[in-house]
Amino acid sequence: MLVLYWWLASSRGWLPEQILPSPAYVYTTAVEMIVSGEIAYHAGMSLRRVVYGFLFGAMAGLSLGMAMGLSRTVDDYVRPLFLAFAQIPTLGWIPLLMLIFGIGEALKIIVIAKGALVPMTLNTAAGIRSVPANYVEVGRALRFSRLQTLRLIVLPGAAHSIFTGVRYGLTHSWTALVGVELLASSEGLGYLLVWGRQMFWLDVVIVAMIVIGIVGFVMDKGFDLAESYLQRWKRGEA
Repeated sequence: MLVLYWWLASSRGWLPEQILPSPAYVYTTAVEMIVSGEIAYHAGMSLRRVVYGFLFGAMAGLSLGMAMGLSRTVDDYVRPLFLAFAQIPTLGWIPLLMLIFGIGEALKIIVIAKGALVPMTLNTAAGIRSVPANYVEVGRALRFSRLQTLRLIVLPGAAHSIFTGVRYGLTHSWTALVGVELLASSEGLGYLLVWGRQMFWLDVVIVAMIVIGIVGFVMDKGFDLAESYLQRWKRGEA
């Protein structure tokens, strides 16, 4: 439906073509950028940054969330400060981080990692605290060690919340990536948006927006399928 309105607006001249290029023109631009390898290059740069930043933020969030979920003392001391930290939008840290790290790759990785850190930490902590106490009692009755209890009881019981943290963390990381590339980058999909706007090539801007949306959707759907597969035992499919 949106494409239909877009086609009508461009074909009837409701807006100048410099502001709203036609779907056919955007399609032609997309094909040219794919054939030239431009889209693949910029998308590859963005994905590489997301992988590094997300892994760093997710691992840090998993560790911190486990500490908060397993220890009431850690949770009491860390949670208030962490919630205050989380209230500052990811992009709000960019000016300060620019002063410390410049505008290189380190800045982008740290901003992306922060996007993953918050949802991963909070969901992991919530998932661990939601594990029923009688499950842990069963582990004690079986004389599990603390490590066995964590590996065989606590983490499987918190798996759904942890996967939720992973999905939200990836979404926030992808959003943070585009934001930081808009402000401080010479390559990547966010850079394509800025470059297209500066040159007034709205067809390039629209192509970059479409690619960003498709990549984000594919990543989210991939994690959804992975979660369903890994937790199939809950439905008796194992």
